[in-house]
Amino acid sequence: MVLGSMAPRRRWLLLGLAALAVVALIAAGTVVITRLTGDDKPGGAPVAGSPTPSPIGTPTPSPSGPPPGADITGPLNLLLVGVDTRVSVPGWEPHSDAVLVLHVPKGLDRAYLFSLPRDLVVDIPAFPKAGYKGGKTKLTHAMSFGSRVPGKPKQPSTAQGYELLRSTVSGYTGLRIDAGAVLTFTGFDRLVNALGGVDIYVDQRVESLHRRPDGKYRESAPGGYKGPQQVYEKGDRHLNGWQALDYARQRYITGGDYARQRHQQQLIRAMTRKILDEGLARQPERVDQVVSALGDTLVYVGGRRIVDIAYALGGLPENRFTLVGLPGSGVGKGSAYRGEQLTSEGRKFLTELRAGRADAYLTAHPKLVVKN
Repeated sequence: MVLGSMAPRRRWLLLGLAALAVVALIAAGTVVITRLTGDDKPGGAPVAGSPTPSPIGTPTPSPSGPPPGADITGPLNLLLVGVDTRVSVPGWEPHSDAVLVLHVPKGLDRAYLFSLPRDLVVDIPAFPKAGYKGGKTKLTHAMSFGSRVPGKPKQPSTAQGYELLRSTVSGYTGLRIDAGAVLTFTGFDRLVNALGGVDIYVDQRVESLHRRPDGKYRESAPGGYKGPQQVYEKGDRHLNGWQALDYARQRYITGGDYARQRHQQQLIRAMTRKILDEGLARQPERVDQVVSALGDTLVYVGGRRIVDIAYALGGLPENRFTLVGLPGSGVGKGSAYRGEQLTSEGRKFLTELRAGRADAYLTAHPKLVVKN
């Protein structure tokens, strides 16, 4: 079967599977419109200047040959990055508008997904490839600083920016990143529609900054936008493509960016449930077709092929997919605001995660678990 012969709904479902497979069935609900290029060829090398990927075992031959990824036993740490909406503007340096990390312990029988605030104040290491000397600033800038190509000011490299972001996240969390992706909003609403929409619990009333009730974009106006707004009322809701995308973007709401992180994670879980029901992650030939079809909507970097990671994580139980909200607070006040920092409770989770004691820590700190 070739991808072009599939019915539209099935084709977009498979496209979504490829994106989810990159980051252990994480949907692209945290990223935005652009055109990117990336390396999704078999045997792709790890990102230069980044931590060495974790050991993931040696294939064990069998008479018929093992399926791709069958030798991956974990642990795995996967990084999903969303870039801001203006990367389509020539010369615009991409910022990481959303950063999510998925940790899958050895055995691949459970997973923990958490977000890092885009304004988290971190140490960004020197990155000679981009001419960056290093400094302490907001996490979102790591992608921007790393994307600069000397001698080509109008041609920033998103893939290169990811390298610096990956090193920064690894340094902050203490986790070695095995693979990751920068994804776009391109096709996201079509993916959600192909899944028949998603069912999600809206945990607070959310007014859209960007969309009207009919789905069209609101008009720009001095100081913001004007016109009627789409509203997501609290309760169980069924969202179509543009609604899901719009809901996951809103941060000028109660709870600010931390609430947006929570909503993104909830949306990811809702999509994951639908993808798992299809059982497609363990059909390597279909995943390979989809990766090729994604083309320039995806930047993937890892030591293993997407198809390998997809197969390895295809058996992950949905009820062992834990969403973790890391609490934080502002650094500085008013005009002296510098960014965000995780609370001691949030930082301690990272310590316990590295030590293999995440379950016990979350049991003792149940408010960190994102529900609904």
